Amino acid sequence: MLKTLLISALTLVASQAFALNITPYSAEALKSAQSAGKPVALHFHATWCGTCRAQERAFLSMKDAPELKDVTLYVVDYDKEKALRKALNVRSQSTVIVYKGDKQTALLAGDTEAGSLQRALKSAL
Repeated sequence: MLKTLLISALTLVASQAFALNITPYSAEALKSAQSAGKPVALHFHATWCGTCRAQERAFLSMKDAPELKDVTLYVVDYDKEKALRKALNVRSQSTVIVYKGDKQTALLAGDTEAGSLQRALKSAL
């Protein structure tokens, strides 16, 4: 029993180490990742937005994609982060902006196709 639990726990940890990292947005975390030249993306998400929910499902389907293990997707609350929206000229929810460090590599708005979203994320690698 203990052996089975240990194997399950190690499998979970290993799978999370090789997966797309989806996390809530924080200005500090984004700044740190960009300063380090890491691949990051911002998903401007609103809970009331059907397109955003479809994008969320697409991103969740990529959680186990080993090729995206170095990418962090920051979920930005579209309704609360007005200053960030203004600074980045984001005009609508469901906007995804991808960066390699502080260099923008992709911009999508309203796209829910998993292949398009994945290609955008890969553009930062």
